[in-house]
Amino acid sequence: MLNIPLHASSGGRVVAWSLGVAVLSVTWGAPAAAQSPGDAPAVTFARDIAPIFQSNCQQCHRPGSIGPMSLTTYQEVRPWARSIKQRVVTGEMPPYRYDRDIGIQELKDDLRLSLSEIETIARWVDDGAPPGDPADLPPPLSFPDLSEWAYADEFGPPDLVIRTKPYTLAADGSDVWWRPIVPTGLTEDRCLKAVSVKPSPEGRAAAHHANSQVLGFDEESGEWVQVERLSEYALGKVGEIVPEDACRLLPADSMVSWDVHYYPTGEVIENDVVEMGVWLYPEGHQEQVQYQQDLKLYSLLMKGSELELPPHGTAMTQGFHSFETPVRIDSFQPHGHFRLVGKTLELFHPKTGELEMVSSVSNWTNDWHTSHIYAEDAAPLVPAGSVLVITGYYDNTAGNPQNPDPNQWVGPGSRTADEMSHAWIAVTHLDDEGYERLVAERESRQQTDNEE
Repeated sequence: MLNIPLHASSGGRVVAWSLGVAVLSVTWGAPAAAQSPGDAPAVTFARDIAPIFQSNCQQCHRPGSIGPMSLTTYQEVRPWARSIKQRVVTGEMPPYRYDRDIGIQELKDDLRLSLSEIETIARWVDDGAPPGDPADLPPPLSFPDLSEWAYADEFGPPDLVIRTKPYTLAADGSDVWWRPIVPTGLTEDRCLKAVSVKPSPEGRAAAHHANSQVLGFDEESGEWVQVERLSEYALGKVGEIVPEDACRLLPADSMVSWDVHYYPTGEVIENDVVEMGVWLYPEGHQEQVQYQQDLKLYSLLMKGSELELPPHGTAMTQGFHSFETPVRIDSFQPHGHFRLVGKTLELFHPKTGELEMVSSVSNWTNDWHTSHIYAEDAAPLVPAGSVLVITGYYDNTAGNPQNPDPNQWVGPGSRTADEMSHAWIAVTHLDDEGYERLVAERESRQQTDNEE
């Protein structure tokens, strides 16, 4: 039997589904022998595994990319077969941490393998990882240059590239924050279509996160003040796309305040520069759409609450947020460090008393930060007065495999050794008319799909 985890708890226990796996006899190095009609076909690399790896693995596991090994050929994959099975079955790879069958499952850029794909990989390894017939191999993929932007295939080159000032990071030491302020170069108000942050190849491992805020000049005070959150980057995050029916405004003559968190890696990184690609909607988009979108930090530490983890202890934090108008939740990105093991987003509806699960991530890792972008007809439409309930779970025990030291007291802070308790959430602010229209349009599309 093959156990595939639904999600993992902080103590390392798993909730699993059991799937029956046929045991097959395969001749190594040759095409599989003919099967009787009642037998499942043998699983081979050429026919079954290579297409899965092309779709879900090779964007990182290829020469020169961020994966620790290349997985583009059978010869490259075979030595890692048992390790691949272990990582895949436990849900560690691909690195898209999001629970199955809990809350919304329709997500953009979802890298999770299907249960059938996981089962196929496990069967292949258990049967000796046969190569199969080379004639069954799919054509090799052509990947864009690693220096290209994440959304270049979809949107072309960015309209703006906003760079930090150069910073030289020492080989050793503790956390460093680099906070330069630079101009956007934009001469007119425009709506953001997409944004993607790109660390340098040399600085990728050292750049823990890179936050950016838009600053506008306040004539009354004579100072630059924050007017909008631009983006939040952390390792593993590709970027953000703003829906076509909303506008996240980038004002003319604005500045960008960077907050780059570095941690030394043992080597000097000279004149490091973090870049941000910005794609813009056409001129006039702001007049064509009715609603504004923003990206904000939603805290789980409400007034009077604390985040203190004693040695070998656990903790839970919870935050509540409501809106005066209806909203649409466009994306959800948990944030924390080594002791965070899970985070959920729920909706409480006061009129009905219903508590609705939206998203659950119960196998969090600080190694990968992903913005979960909801599909068009799945993004939660939230009536005015409903409450976002965000819950975080922390584990400072030895049972947490990513915990560097369970003997330490851990409190809130910006250092990697500290903890954080918030989520980045993109919200489109609606009015009653817009909310009712979106609900009706969605119901109409769903009815049409059901009839077909």
